[in-house]
Amino acid sequence: MLKTLHRLKTAQNQNISKMNAVIYARVSSTGDRQSTERQVIDLTEYAGKNSMAIVRTFEEHISGARKNRERLVLNECLAYAVKNNIDIILISELSRLGRNVDEVLANIRFCKDRHLNIYFQKEGISIFDAYGKENPYLTIMIAVLATAASLERDAIYFRLSSGRKAYVNRNIKETGKTGLGRKSGYRKPAEAYVEEYREVIKLLRKGYPIRQTAKLAEISESTVKKVKSMFAL
Repeated sequence: MLKTLHRLKTAQNQNISKMNAVIYARVSSTGDRQSTERQVIDLTEYAGKNSMAIVRTFEEHISGARKNRERLVLNECLAYAVKNNIDIILISELSRLGRNVDEVLANIRFCKDRHLNIYFQKEGISIFDAYGKENPYLTIMIAVLATAASLERDAIYFRLSSGRKAYVNRNIKETGKTGLGRKSGYRKPAEAYVEEYREVIKLLRKGYPIRQTAKLAEISESTVKKVKSMFAL
């Protein structure tokens, strides 16, 4: 009798359908293979403990400063998951989903709109709960992240404006001119660009796109492109 019950229980467990899952792992250094493997191992173990079948694993070695559209493997992973009706994507942590808060939020919105779930292991949270409802804790986290992103943009704008104003005032004090006009044929030295566009250079080094940098700095995109080209950013 006990053997029969055991066989029935085993059969029932085998018939339980597993969720189809894919793993996305990323490291910034192209030579840091071990870190990628650690992510895959940890996420595979998590899947095994939670009735998930790993359908495919995506591994990307790319700088964290790269834009979403440059993260080819991440984009391939998202497209594959949508096309093949994958239940859930397993990622080691939230920051792997984008280079900044705005891009992380954009990818989360992309998945939410398609009802594609993502589990973030470090944070221990997913987009949807076990009942398919939007996770309220993630909603709170997204609101906090969005606020943080807004504060960051305000802080950047303030630093850019303050730096620009300080440069103009110093130029007036040193030359007696009330503007930034210069004589025909004058070429501004690189040191002057570093001083005037210090915050712009910082943004470009962090991977901010030209258009967004120009908007924050309230300067033309051509100026941002010139600074980017001059310092090979």
